[in-house]
Amino acid sequence: MKRLRITQVRSAIRRRQNQKDTIRGLGIRRLHHTVEHDDTPAIRGMIETVRHLIVVEEVEGSNAGAE
Repeated sequence: MKRLRITQVRSAIRRRQNQKDTIRGLGIRRLHHTVEHDDTPAIRGMIETVRHLIVVEEVEGSNAGAE
């Protein structure tokens, strides 16, 4: 299964609460923090909500425990 590497590159300060909650729901804790998730429809929906605050890269292979 494809994995997605998600990095926050813009601040969530002065953003709507649902965007702040989505960033936290993705597991991102601070600016320039990177997390990896499986490519699922739920994660894609969260990415769409905060696409202006993050950068997404596709990672090949299944690095199940490499976060």
